[in-house]
Amino acid sequence: MLAYYRVTGMLETNGVSKRFGGLVALQDVDIQVREGEILGLVGPNGAGKTTLLNVIAGLYRPDRGTVRFMGEDVTRMGLDRLCRLGVAKTFQHPQSFPGMTAAESVMVGACFGNHHTPSRAEARDEAAEWLEFVGFPDGKADRLLAHLNLMELKRTQLARALACRPRLLLLDELTTGLNPAESVEAISLIRKIRDQGTTVLLIEHVLRVITGVSDRVVVLDKGEKIADGAPAEVLASPRVIESYLGRAAAS
Repeated sequence: MLAYYRVTGMLETNGVSKRFGGLVALQDVDIQVREGEILGLVGPNGAGKTTLLNVIAGLYRPDRGTVRFMGEDVTRMGLDRLCRLGVAKTFQHPQSFPGMTAAESVMVGACFGNHHTPSRAEARDEAAEWLEFVGFPDGKADRLLAHLNLMELKRTQLARALACRPRLLLLDELTTGLNPAESVEAISLIRKIRDQGTTVLLIEHVLRVITGVSDRVVVLDKGEKIADGAPAEVLASPRVIESYLGRAAAS
């Protein structure tokens, strides 16, 4: 097994475990996210990646273990309190209010995602700025979410998350469903998000995205952490190749 990074970061999980009935989704998972880094979370389907992000974000409560953010125990906090504390999340399948426009959806993040209380006009201006930041198409801000395509929905929910002004952004497969050119754009966007001061923890299946953007990679398999380190080192590990890339690649 690769040597784990032993660091103290802005986010730490210690011994986090989660079951759903007889299914063990997470088993004693310890990870640390350093302030200012982009940490990639990878593993085969069913490894527990989304469950871990949902525990960190306050959507699920672990059966055992703790989550600490900026030194504070946030294990029992809900999604709304954690969002105001500085943790925002996007979803693999874009969550939307189909009767809202793209701009209105982002305004929700600006108005309710932190302790900042802008006026409606200020929130509208913030929404326009974040939509521009994520590369949302010009002229579509007032289009209903029900009429947007997958890429536009993903950019809208990313803008909404950023409007919450997070210190830590959790991205769940931002590039799923995107073509190669759009994936390259996503890599640049993730770097730009980090460069403007937001730490990023992302789940991603596309290896060129993980290797192209991550400072460090954590691998989960069957709910357990099996590797943690630099992308090239981790993805060359025989155990990671066998569990994540397939047995055929290991031979």
